[in-house]
Amino acid sequence: MQLTQRSKSVDRSPMTFLESLYLWNIMKGMAITLRHLFKKKATIQYPEEKRPFSPIFRGLHVLNRDAEGRENCTACGLCAVACPAEAITMEAAERLPGEENLYREEKYAAKYEINMLRCIFCGLCEEACPKDAIYLSQTFAPANYGRKGFIYGKNELLIPHPINEREAYLKALGDRTPSARIQNQPNA
Repeated sequence: MQLTQRSKSVDRSPMTFLESLYLWNIMKGMAITLRHLFKKKATIQYPEEKRPFSPIFRGLHVLNRDAEGRENCTACGLCAVACPAEAITMEAAERLPGEENLYREEKYAAKYEINMLRCIFCGLCEEACPKDAIYLSQTFAPANYGRKGFIYGKNELLIPHPINEREAYLKALGDRTPSARIQNQPNA
């Protein structure tokens, strides 16, 4: 008695002359090849064409600034604690007098590094941050030849200044701009 239909007996009868030539199987393979010749190609010519990503795609990390250009990160360490891959390391420092235009709070991240070889792009760092200081952008990690090229420091992660570099700032925000958020919301 068989419980499933998974096991099937194999026909071990000797092949006929036509079967031994494998012509029928070659013809079936050629038919598949000809069918695929006329289908739309799945290849994307990368530099000229950009692949459309899902709206929930999680790419490279970005350290956010407020509207005045001050860093949002207060070096609380919640993102590093929430990271299951332990890809985030940071060191806190105290804000000095006269640096009020650089940092929002008294504490800031003097050193902030993300090891992209460890990162699993889960987004838990983004959810854990109480100051909206880190988010995952729509940009994917570029290829690199060495391991050190995948460890991003604070200077590579920090978003451009919103006042001094307005166009670069809006481009880095992507779908996070207020006008894009309004356009992407479903009609209520």
